[in-house]
Amino acid sequence: MATGTRMDLAYFLSSVSLRSGASLALLGVLAACSQATPNAAPDGTVASTEVAPAPQDGDRELLWGDTHVHSRNSVDAYATGLGSADVDTAYRFARGMPVVFPKTGQKVQIGEPLDFIVMADHAENLGMNVRVERGDEAVLATDLGHKWWQILKEQGGRAMTSAIMGFAEPEEERPAYFAEVTTDTIRQTSWNEQVAAAERHNVPGTFTAMIGWEWSSTPNTRNLHRVVMTNVDGHVARQFLPFSYYISNRPEDLWSFFEQTHARTGADFLGMPHNSNLSDGLMFATRDSDGEEFSVDYARRRSRWEPVAEITQYKGTSETHPELSPTDEFANFELRNMLLTGQATAVSEGSYLRSALLNGLKEEQRLGVNPFAFGIGGASDSHTGLSSQREDNFLGKMAEDFLPAERVGPEKVASIFPNVEMSAGGLTGIWADYNDRQSIFDAFRRREVFATSGPRIKLRMFAGQSFTAGDLASPSFGRIGYSKGVPMGGTLLPMRAGQAPQFAIVATKDPHEANLDRVQVVKGWIDANGIAREKVFNVAWSGGRRLRADGSLPDVGNTVNLATARYSNTIGAAELSTLWTDPEFDARQPAFYYVRVLQIPTPRQHVFDALAMGVDPTTMDLPTTIRERAWSSPVWYRP
Repeated sequence: MATGTRMDLAYFLSSVSLRSGASLALLGVLAACSQATPNAAPDGTVASTEVAPAPQDGDRELLWGDTHVHSRNSVDAYATGLGSADVDTAYRFARGMPVVFPKTGQKVQIGEPLDFIVMADHAENLGMNVRVERGDEAVLATDLGHKWWQILKEQGGRAMTSAIMGFAEPEEERPAYFAEVTTDTIRQTSWNEQVAAAERHNVPGTFTAMIGWEWSSTPNTRNLHRVVMTNVDGHVARQFLPFSYYISNRPEDLWSFFEQTHARTGADFLGMPHNSNLSDGLMFATRDSDGEEFSVDYARRRSRWEPVAEITQYKGTSETHPELSPTDEFANFELRNMLLTGQATAVSEGSYLRSALLNGLKEEQRLGVNPFAFGIGGASDSHTGLSSQREDNFLGKMAEDFLPAERVGPEKVASIFPNVEMSAGGLTGIWADYNDRQSIFDAFRRREVFATSGPRIKLRMFAGQSFTAGDLASPSFGRIGYSKGVPMGGTLLPMRAGQAPQFAIVATKDPHEANLDRVQVVKGWIDANGIAREKVFNVAWSGGRRLRADGSLPDVGNTVNLATARYSNTIGAAELSTLWTDPEFDARQPAFYYVRVLQIPTPRQHVFDALAMGVDPTTMDLPTTIRERAWSSPVWYRP
């Protein structure tokens, strides 16, 4: 195996700056395969939607998963006093089994099992802390590994972790510094163990362990991280090694690894950008890694390999910012606009998904290809190994400040990412043919996915024409949707003047959570003057409220009792649905539409800790309530 992966790395390094004709041809074939064929209408004209891949049984099932969980095999997760779970414990927790939380020794259990998970441990020094701790002969035989072992014995796990993370070394010198412990032979052992754990817990039809990792490029502490997942099983996964930023910190080189490994092994990949809010505008900048304008090839490759982006997680929400969307009254949601070091940065379009979607429309007009045609997912980025999304049972991002006293009390732990500042979340819902690796991967590839900030809000949206109000209430709504339109992630084809697309939307509350306040449609488009525009439409809501003249809606109210951290479902609705047509549609203008669903207010997670410690939560400089929400992937209109 080591020889095979050495060839893989050598092949990559020999061609990283050269795009061969064969590679471009392969890319062209892959891009062509991903394009849907126009649907012929009965009158012989072109229909208004692209044909989505037909569901195997006429409809698809909703699956819930967390695409971004770290075990103690990630160097930074191990750091917190050995408080993070091992990879098997992480899988068992996600599957619904009771497990022991290493931080406290207590039994913990997820409220509802997940359907799938990506254990996204960092490719950089994967499993190294654990291997040093157990006295791995191959690691301790190196000078660096022996040095780390001595630090562990003399100074403890946190000091060892600091050394293994290499922050004392200049960023550009870290690949050379780590060279003796990042050989293929050493890395293969760590990767084989990661893959074996996924194989142990993968139960097709019941629970899917997607094989993946995190590529953690962080140029000048700007976050360019991608979570990587593949569609293959362990046999194929052991034929490559996870691409690390020690090899390259350029996204283009990550895509080259995908292309070359796909050609060699048949494995398919996708990368999901996360925490663009921590990228200082780099994640969705409209320049490539060399500072050049996007080329057609760049746009095609990025759209191909990055079909979904993470909109929310513990370290903040990356939908938009009030400075970018001043007319969006709900833009100020769990914001964290800074670097990975905690240093605040200026607000930038390149840091937020909505701005990227708008810039994607502009780039498509220039290039003919949209580099930012991504769907929307959510995840936790838990570094405890435990995927927790409930505000009333938030197990934290890092284990170092798990206890209430460590978060809000006299023993408060200093941290770049203090749990008290975060909210619990998020999750990805997908519409899949089956609960297995290939079906889940296919759902991400066609962008039929949506995100929530934690609650399991069931969200479905189809766009097209000829829908009726009766379709929304039909038990066959999914089958009708696929037959008449495209699901989230799809594309509407050109329409004639006077026509407009319909959006059939159904949102249902999490049965264990709060009622729904409203459904909104977020539209972005390029106007006749070539200017990017955005607008939020309230399209369905609870109660007897009426829209104001400006399209805004009176607030739903607030039942939260801050003395008890409880709320009541006496306001809001269990389900909201609508058949909406854009009243401002112009068939000549490219546009995207995505759905946002808001819950009624509920207590934010830190309120529970504050009350447990006898602290008045209103004295803390944090919002005491949260408006949990869901976001669909967009549907695009191309004139």
